[in-house]
Amino acid sequence: MSNQIHHSQLDSPDNLAEVPKLPRPQVNWVEALTLLAPSGIWLLLLLVLPTLIIFELSLVPDIRPGDVVNPSGFKNYIRILDPLYLQVIWRSLFLAFGTTIICLILGFPVAYWIAQIAPKRWRNLLIIAFVLPLWTSSLLRSYAWITILRPTGLLNSLLTNLGLPTLELLNRIPAVLIGMSYGLLPYMVLILYASLEKLDKRLLEAAADLGANPLQAFWQVTVPQILPGIAAGSMLVFITGLGDFIDPELLGGASSMTAARLVYNQFLGATQNWGFGSALSMTLILFVSIAIAFLIKLGEATPKQ
Repeated sequence: MSNQIHHSQLDSPDNLAEVPKLPRPQVNWVEALTLLAPSGIWLLLLLVLPTLIIFELSLVPDIRPGDVVNPSGFKNYIRILDPLYLQVIWRSLFLAFGTTIICLILGFPVAYWIAQIAPKRWRNLLIIAFVLPLWTSSLLRSYAWITILRPTGLLNSLLTNLGLPTLELLNRIPAVLIGMSYGLLPYMVLILYASLEKLDKRLLEAAADLGANPLQAFWQVTVPQILPGIAAGSMLVFITGLGDFIDPELLGGASSMTAARLVYNQFLGATQNWGFGSALSMTLILFVSIAIAFLIKLGEATPKQ
């Protein structure tokens, strides 16, 4: 029987049933499992199993090191609803969201200039120079900001020499936002740069020919093209900021207790309540999962627009 199908066979709908179906490609499950096994075992041992253990501990109220694990309910999760702990979670979300907005506002002009205005031969060097602070320890960067923001630090010394009033920033929320934004800004710039580098300038020229001013062209042409990059950069900064421990600890003091610091206190602090700390950890995992799901949903919907 010939494998060729003539066009005359498809002239009538009655002949469609007679068209032979192409065989489906056979999947070699052994090869697929062999390729996926290393990463699968890695994720199972270092992500899935620890998460399940944390979830089990979150169901045990007032458990301490050495106690028998006996899950008995959701008392730890109900405890999170206490106004004191809700305020801590709200502060963590506020710091993460505020850091995201600051990084987006500061990072977009930098990424746009490097991707569209700077000479091509200098772009790689500029990117390396901008991410150079990431080569140093985050702890060292936080101590540098302490030196700058403390009452007798570099910033207030400069303001005093200029005859301006000094600023009390250290051990307050503004200092935490400054430190977190400084540490996470390079990530935002890198992702925005990758999106802006692919920007189709022909659409901007077409918008200008149709009478759009620069502001209209920016919102109606530029932003829709780089929206996945904006979402990806914002989610990366938000998720990282939500779990930041060093900047709130060193720059915020006691007035800026966050969920990450509260989890640390439950596991390694004086309270030693692993059950409540696990419930807080699962709550943070829930927020991060929602953010990732939103990013994936946005990525699926963008090509359809």
